[in-house]
Amino acid sequence: MKVLAIIPARSGSKGIPHKNIKKLGGYPLIQWSINACKKAKFIDRIIVSTDSHKYAKIAREIGAEVPFIRPSKISKDFSTDYEFIKHLLDFLANKNEEPLYIAHIRPTTPLRSPKLIDRAISTFINSKDATALRSVHEMPESAYKVFEIAPTGQLKPIAFSDTNLDGANNARQEFPKTYCANGYVDVLSVDYIKTSGLLHGNNVIPFITPITQEIDTKKDFELIEREVEMNNKILKKILE
Repeated sequence: MKVLAIIPARSGSKGIPHKNIKKLGGYPLIQWSINACKKAKFIDRIIVSTDSHKYAKIAREIGAEVPFIRPSKISKDFSTDYEFIKHLLDFLANKNEEPLYIAHIRPTTPLRSPKLIDRAISTFINSKDATALRSVHEMPESAYKVFEIAPTGQLKPIAFSDTNLDGANNARQEFPKTYCANGYVDVLSVDYIKTSGLLHGNNVIPFITPITQEIDTKKDFELIEREVEMNNKILKKILE
């Protein structure tokens, strides 16, 4: 086995209760990610990591494996991606079933092209020295035009040390492009994770996707729901 897709589906969402199984276009949210992985040619195995027996049952019915229930101690609000991926790798190592690569597929980014997943996997596998690949999209507004509040209480440009704001008013074309991680697909090296204790490291390939909506709030869910209703091709491409 070369590439394993891991789909994390924690049950304790606060913003949208049981977000990962909430229906989108008539299907549980997690099904959008599972089906995209099933249609990707380079993914050999799909495992859902969840702390919920209910979620596990739904995922198995859709066609993913759920070989364990994730411990509650690594399924909390502030639990890290490294914790559940390390848990997965330890489980697979004990069964001599470790893959070479992991495709990290977050269910909160449901509108994916299986072809783009394959392209990301191929890009990383064919790279020479990369430590990981991470999907991003270009931010509509450069982060260099974003503000934070200085310790002394004034606004200040986030990329500068002084509080003079006039430079931030320049045209956006004058600033470097900046990119936002979007959860579309991350590709990880199992060997690198085991030897470094890190997921991504310091030589990460940017995989640029179209602007992609993530679901964190009820408003996000409503926006994606409207997009699916207006464009039936999205549903057919992934779910049918």
